[in-house]
Amino acid sequence: MVTRRQFLYGSSGLALATVAGCAADQTDPTTAPRPSPTGASGGTASPSTGSASPSPSARRTPTPSPSPTGAPTPELAGTVATDLDVPWGLVFLAGGDALVSERNSAKIIRVTGRGKKTTLGEVSGVVPPTGIGEGGLLGLATAPGDEETLFVYYTTGSDNRVGRVSLAGGKVGRPKTVLTDIPTSTHHHGGRLLFDDDGMLLVSTGDAEQSSLAQDRRSLAGKILRIRPDGRAAPGNPYDNRTWSYGHRNVEGLAFDAAGRLWATEFGDKEADELNLIRRGRNYGWPEVEGTSDRDGLTDPKATWSPTSSCSPAGLAIARSTAFVGALQGRCLFAVPLDGTGAGKPKAYFAGDHGRIRNAVAAPDGSLWITTSNTDGRIDPGADDDKILRVTV
Repeated sequence: MVTRRQFLYGSSGLALATVAGCAADQTDPTTAPRPSPTGASGGTASPSTGSASPSPSARRTPTPSPSPTGAPTPELAGTVATDLDVPWGLVFLAGGDALVSERNSAKIIRVTGRGKKTTLGEVSGVVPPTGIGEGGLLGLATAPGDEETLFVYYTTGSDNRVGRVSLAGGKVGRPKTVLTDIPTSTHHHGGRLLFDDDGMLLVSTGDAEQSSLAQDRRSLAGKILRIRPDGRAAPGNPYDNRTWSYGHRNVEGLAFDAAGRLWATEFGDKEADELNLIRRGRNYGWPEVEGTSDRDGLTDPKATWSPTSSCSPAGLAIARSTAFVGALQGRCLFAVPLDGTGAGKPKAYFAGDHGRIRNAVAAPDGSLWITTSNTDGRIDPGADDDKILRVTV
């Protein structure tokens, strides 16, 4: 079943915030026409996994307020952990500890609030990137109501895929295939995982440097997918396959707001990085357009940045009616106020203080944990990089 909140994502025609740099922005109106769904099929799931879906459970992260509460002011509260190897995915457990994926080493690290790190093991079959490639062990999501089952997104020698691993006994088991044949390349892997309230798994995929695949609703590339925990298409999807939305270049951030609306960050090419409000069945334009357009059938972003200098948006957290966006190229944390389906003016925090910011995740205590990405080959890392930082909002 797809909940009413997933189908009704509010009206269009609200403010669009455009950022030319870490401190410059302006607002413009935009509309978001709805495309006409048509039937399609595609993708393969492994028959080796069961078909039972876990029961829905409440999200274990703080619920943001349903209306604006005033502009939060992020402040650095301290360093949680250091000396990590390209931390990418981060998911909290009910007790407050976090599971972190290291992109290059393929290790799953358990990190306590006091910074104690315990290596639970490596995910087998992961092929790490070379040079400034972007694959490896990426997103994580714990199964609803089952913290000993972890879903992982990772790169192999032939594809990107979603797997399921057991954490029983505090050790990482061998991954069981959930979804295979997600196209891969040196860049544009996507990789974010997020469960919705119906127990369905949302999977962001990149276009694998084959931009035309983003417009092919039968392809698994350049999409936000919605699947059952066994890899089959989720019920209620718009095209009778795994596609939930399409026309994406490279989505690395997914988060729900208080009303259950899904938001995503997306890397642009030459025109615009984007913050998008994701609606069922919508076309987000790539590669036909970047940023806003007046073309029928395409959905405009709610905020944009210049991709050449100011952002490169990766992880996304929503707290206190604000979208917090980790900026790699911008080397800052953006705070974007949200009001229903509209977005206000982004503001940059910690610009240049900690290097490249990869992820932002809402912690059970109401703070944010943000991760740096300074050991990924793009800049010279500091002596104790990479780090997890705690930020109060």
